[in-house]
Amino acid sequence: MRRRSIATATALAVVLSSAALVGGVASPASADSAKVLPVKSVGDMVVDGVHQRVYVSDPTGGTIVVTDYSGTVKATLTGLSGVTGLALSADSGQVYAAVKNGNRIVSVETSTYTRTASYPVGVAPGDLEVVDGRIWFAHGTDFGSLDTSGPEPVVRLAQRGDVDFYGAFGMFLASDPAVPGVLVAGNGGDLAVYDVSADGAALRVKGSMDTAVKQLDLTPDGKQVLTSWGDPGYGYGLGSYSTADLTEQPGYPVDAYPNAVRVAPDGSVAGGSDSSYDPDVHIHRPGDPVPVREYDFPNTGNSSGADLLVTGALAWAPDSSRVFAVSVNTYGTHTLRALTDPTKELPALKVSAPAKSERAKKLTVTGKLTSRTPLPSGTGLKVTRTDVESPKGKALAAVRTKADGSFSFTDTPPAGGKVTYKVSYAGDATHAPASGSDAVDVSRKGTALSLNNNGKLYSYGKKVTFTAHLGTTYKNRTVSIYADPFGSDKPKKLLKTGKVNSKGDLSTTVTMTRDTTVSAVFTGDARYASKTVKSTGYAQVKVSTAVSRHYKTGRIGSTTYHYFRKNTDPVFTTTMNYHKGRKQRFQLQVHYQGKWYDTTSEYFALGTNGKSAVRLEAPGESGIRARMRSSYVNGSSGDTVNSTTHGAWKYFTFTK
Repeated sequence: MRRRSIATATALAVVLSSAALVGGVASPASADSAKVLPVKSVGDMVVDGVHQRVYVSDPTGGTIVVTDYSGTVKATLTGLSGVTGLALSADSGQVYAAVKNGNRIVSVETSTYTRTASYPVGVAPGDLEVVDGRIWFAHGTDFGSLDTSGPEPVVRLAQRGDVDFYGAFGMFLASDPAVPGVLVAGNGGDLAVYDVSADGAALRVKGSMDTAVKQLDLTPDGKQVLTSWGDPGYGYGLGSYSTADLTEQPGYPVDAYPNAVRVAPDGSVAGGSDSSYDPDVHIHRPGDPVPVREYDFPNTGNSSGADLLVTGALAWAPDSSRVFAVSVNTYGTHTLRALTDPTKELPALKVSAPAKSERAKKLTVTGKLTSRTPLPSGTGLKVTRTDVESPKGKALAAVRTKADGSFSFTDTPPAGGKVTYKVSYAGDATHAPASGSDAVDVSRKGTALSLNNNGKLYSYGKKVTFTAHLGTTYKNRTVSIYADPFGSDKPKKLLKTGKVNSKGDLSTTVTMTRDTTVSAVFTGDARYASKTVKSTGYAQVKVSTAVSRHYKTGRIGSTTYHYFRKNTDPVFTTTMNYHKGRKQRFQLQVHYQGKWYDTTSEYFALGTNGKSAVRLEAPGESGIRARMRSSYVNGSSGDTVNSTTHGAWKYFTFTK
């Protein structure tokens, strides 16, 4: 015999999953955004509020990336090896960048992102500040200035005066547009305030700060210098020093480990921390040790801890509407995050509705609006009900809070099914918007839905009409019929969707080439629940067998036989509709003393053309009568997509 081999039947597995939505928890109202930055490092960042652009320097990549407020890249400036400090001119017309490896400061026009000038300064510049039109730059453990107001640029170096800066983290500068003529410098454990209203820098006062400081800033009232590391009196925090004498004042607590500080034009303070398991950005109102908002970065890397704030990578929008931060994950991917409404408290709005209720019966929904600073009694809240008849939501009567922030209202749901009540607070000058929701399972009646032909067996290719019958409903008379053929290679398919006829029927035709589960789905309406019914129709395979090498056919009794010489090998070629891995079962029986007896049965693989030829060795003697048939056996034939089907018996005999 000619044998074929093929892999055994493929095992099929279906994984089902489900998800549940639970209401009752307030959702953040702010629309924070996050987009990956095409940078390898972050040296500094500055925000242009006039054009709503964010500039981020990348010392490693030698680029400045310009994005809009959402983080979309608008321009990339290249060829700036070691670029670090950035500063914005008072009119937002120019961005200045310190290019360390070129010992120069370049100027970029903010409307076109084109370089307008390049100023050699003779040293490697670092941190930059613009005070009264002059550009101040750190270099080594000192600082200098660049004045471009005259016919030729004027550079002045080594202006630290009688201050012995020595720290290893670099020289840090700070100023504020609202405080003319003042520059703050710090390095290692030394801190100093300078008057820069004249040509040079005149030392006003010097003092000390923590050696772990990595960033400075000046408050817009000119009264305090804030540092990225300090002792607020209770753990980790931002340091605060009086500009009058640099005495330490109460600071702002943040999580471990502080690494950034930036002050908004309205005096709000943003502190950053290198915190894997705690919030990363902390917003304080001036003088308030309790943060008004905190932001916790997600985990986009491959460690257990979340993404981290890049040291010093914080910047305020000039209108205080956003804080921009750059985070980095364990893969080294940097992300620009726009944190909105940072100066507003984020209230919590909890909504609680009954788990279940009857349709057209009154129910009560309760809740509570809370915030760090309590909202006044009578605060108005918007209420929306969403159900099957109002999928976009229907506004209900507004509700007002009591003195403790609690509220309640009643409603009589007209529709059954899932009914969601959403309560929203619009926010005010000091509180961000907030909302909460909860869902009620409102009862609906059941309806009759049936589908014919369940369990019936059909020949291969038979066109079968499946009819769904829908009973009484309220408004919805639409039914959808799906076909799901057996086997993972054929997806479930929508066959027909439509309204049932006057008898409640909807029909469609299925060509039965595989076992198929047909389902009818009624999605429900306001008064009747959804329902799904299934009917499985079974399909045989198409199988035929051709006999060859016989010398004639003839009848023995009423049965047609194929006649073979006793030394001729019969060949039986089976044709069956192909499926990957399919085999046909070859069954052989011999006639003896008036009865048929099984001799052997074997499985032979089908070719991709659906054919399988089997050669039977000649017996070498005459007078033998036999028969064979080819079958598809569900499971044993290598797959389970059709129902067991037996081909016709082929009778043959051997003569001299």
